Amino acid sequence: MSLIEDRHRLGAGDRPHVVLTVGGAQLVYQNGSWGQPLPRVSVFDDGFVAANVCSGIEIDTSHRQNLHELILGAQGVALNADLQRHVAAIEQHNRELRTKEAAIPAAQRNGLTVEAFCALPADEALEAKMQEAERNLAAAQSADAIRQRDPFSPMFLPGFELAPLQELLARTLPDLQAEAAASVREHLRHLGRGGEAWVGEGMSRIGSASKGHEGDTCPFCAQDLVSSPLIAHYEAYFSEAYVGLKNSINETGKSTKAAHDGEIQSAFERAVRVAIQAREFWRGFMDIPEITIDTAAILRNWIMASDAVLNVLRSKAAAPLEAIILPAEAEAAIANFARDAEAVAALSATLTACNSQIALVKEQAAAANVAVITADLQRLRSVRARHMLPLNVACNAYSAEKEAKTATETLRDAARAALDQYRTAIFPAYEQAINDYLGRFNAGFRLGAVGSVNTRGGSSASYNVLINNVAVGLTANAGPSFRTTLSAGDRNTLALAFFFASLERDANLADTIVVIDDPMTSLDEHRTLATVQEAQGLVARVRQVIILSHSKPFLCQMWDVANRQTRSALRINKDGAGSTLAPWDVHQDCITPHDKRHVLVGDYLLAPNANERNVAEALRPMLEAYLRVAYPIDFPPGKLLGPFINVCRQRVGQANEIMATADIDELERLKNFGNRFHHDTNAAWQTAIINDQELSDFARRTIRFTRR
Repeated sequence: MSLIEDRHRLGAGDRPHVVLTVGGAQLVYQNGSWGQPLPRVSVFDDGFVAANVCSGIEIDTSHRQNLHELILGAQGVALNADLQRHVAAIEQHNRELRTKEAAIPAAQRNGLTVEAFCALPADEALEAKMQEAERNLAAAQSADAIRQRDPFSPMFLPGFELAPLQELLARTLPDLQAEAAASVREHLRHLGRGGEAWVGEGMSRIGSASKGHEGDTCPFCAQDLVSSPLIAHYEAYFSEAYVGLKNSINETGKSTKAAHDGEIQSAFERAVRVAIQAREFWRGFMDIPEITIDTAAILRNWIMASDAVLNVLRSKAAAPLEAIILPAEAEAAIANFARDAEAVAALSATLTACNSQIALVKEQAAAANVAVITADLQRLRSVRARHMLPLNVACNAYSAEKEAKTATETLRDAARAALDQYRTAIFPAYEQAINDYLGRFNAGFRLGAVGSVNTRGGSSASYNVLINNVAVGLTANAGPSFRTTLSAGDRNTLALAFFFASLERDANLADTIVVIDDPMTSLDEHRTLATVQEAQGLVARVRQVIILSHSKPFLCQMWDVANRQTRSALRINKDGAGSTLAPWDVHQDCITPHDKRHVLVGDYLLAPNANERNVAEALRPMLEAYLRVAYPIDFPPGKLLGPFINVCRQRVGQANEIMATADIDELERLKNFGNRFHHDTNAAWQTAIINDQELSDFARRTIRFTRR
């Protein structure tokens, strides 16, 4: 941001406001900050040179340190910065530890050192462990009572077998005809309560009274029963199947009553009370689940279910041959009791599952060492005190500082090892890479003995400048040195070589925008092409390349090799008191004066116009420019046409002939016409009369001559 704020336009009332478009997205700088994260940008400019190589002709300790970082590259600089940061941080840790130790009085440490006391670790299960230790201590102190105490006994509720009950209630005697059964029941109904049992007893006596006689007689009136129509019905009605059915009903009723009578219910209540008492005892030594069952509600449901079953059995016993469906309220009562039974079974399983832990408590209590358990409990209490106010704040601060120092020391050691390893590999590689670039830039020097030196002020680079294989030191009290042997162009070349070499080690180069500001000066023309080639070589490897320069020839060369589909050019134009960015027609500025003169003369020949004086003035420079290229040895810069023509005539017919006599004559005629409009051969050249036909003829002949 300082790069922008420090370049605030003088006299402007508003702060800098920048809008950039990168990859189709706008990046806005306003009110001193960017509104979006900036892309990665690597910049070569005078600031890069001053920060990493030298300031002017001077190179001092800070430059050598910066150069050391530059040679290391981004990765090495980060490693070195990490190391120095860790060293400084350790010193700060030591100061902080002395201050924090004084905040923990010795009287409150119970004989422990500050480090040991503060090192007592926090334990999320501390309360549980303290509870366990307290239980173990209580168990050790109550070993006799524990030995004599019984574990949990199982509890259960008797159930109702619903399917057999429903089957029994639905049973009838299919062999007993419905008409006969109805007749018997009608007769029994008239007999009143107990009539069926009374008749059944009589039927059993009929059989016993008639033994040895021809027929059966009534056991009450001794009348012959053979002719009685009801006797056959009675015999079927009171058959063995009938008796068996009644017996099943009676037995089911008896078993149900026995399984659910008051004593059984009382025994269940006693079992629950015993379990509750056992829990109260054992919960002092271990975790026991609460007993939350409602025995009163269970008994109510129990009684309702048993009464419902017994009542329906009584109904079945009163009319064994009638199929009875279990009433809905009876089913609901049985279901409620069944849920209670499941809850009791689950509770019983949970409690009896504790018996293994109870056995362990008994075993531990029998072999417990009260002194050891007491010491463990005291340590746990110390841990709790360590992590409670007010000591926890001071201890946490001390421990955090101690841990931070240890971590920083580990980081320092790792950073030093990583930096040493990196230096061993990177310095020779960088020496080679930098020298490769210096070679491609046509530099007259190389670097040698590139290495790293550790000083109290930090790491710095050590190297020599090799000129004609002679090592020149960076500094010297007298004689050759960096400041006396390298020109401004050399220093700029060295900086550019370092910049390109540093890009080679950039792991994120493909996402980087590279800005190269004024890589060329008037002293750097010998490496123009090399600089163009290296900059062009970056285009395919980086996100974008931006070239800034005051040298139009250099920029024109860059424009010629750039991709026509993706290249663009801008220039800074004066705009009132300020300046503005505007599109730049590079092609127009890249046309040489010679090319412009050819275009001027060619256009005139196609369509004569008012530029005839300019056309006349252009003919002689066209000839001179042509001869500079066609005969660079014989017509070097500074030589005039007249002397050149004389030399040409002298060599006619010789081995070193320059041109034929006819060409020499034509060149001289063209020269003589052109001299009429040239300042150094005609004082009145600006007012010389021009004949358009004559001008057209000599213009056409000049173009023809320069195309030979």
